[in-house]
Amino acid sequence: MLRQIRPALVMIVVMTVITGLAYPLAITGIAETIFPYQAQGSLIEKNGKIVGSELIGQNFTSAKYFHGRPSATTEPDPKDPSKTISVPYAADNSSGSNLGPTAKPLIDRIKDDAAKLKAENPNTPIPVDLVTTSASGLDPDITPAAAAFQVPRVAKARGLSEDRVRALVAAATSGRTLGILGEPRVNVLRLNLSLDALQGH
Repeated sequence: MLRQIRPALVMIVVMTVITGLAYPLAITGIAETIFPYQAQGSLIEKNGKIVGSELIGQNFTSAKYFHGRPSATTEPDPKDPSKTISVPYAADNSSGSNLGPTAKPLIDRIKDDAAKLKAENPNTPIPVDLVTTSASGLDPDITPAAAAFQVPRVAKARGLSEDRVRALVAAATSGRTLGILGEPRVNVLRLNLSLDALQGH
């Protein structure tokens, strides 16, 4: 019996060392060498302090900042761990809401969000990504249309001309990767940092 079990045990140990230690360490080393910025989490610094990641959205609520997509992430309620509460962009709990298109809570939330956006910019169609969450709940980017929709509010809150804010949006817009992959996008954190830098001068 030992002769039959021994090869299985040896294989478990060998494969654990190869796939659990050697392979991850090798890939991590290669990534650190070739793509150090990405391997460290694509962290963004301001005045020597880390303010976020290029890959994880943040919950901007002030009128003077561009807002990202809604986030459906949740965390346990500190008052009652058996329940959850909404905590937008909770990076340790990436998730969508799993609500279907006929779910009343989803319909009500979208109606409320759309009403607020309509009041903010009444004569412009609302871009869909400003009322829908991403599958991860952590999307750091919005479409150029979603950024353009917010220009009047941000310009007014900051006392800037809309043309100046539009120029910042254009500068922060990234095209398709390799010219064919994905869609044009605007990183919300980078755009908001460029706004702060502009007014800092």
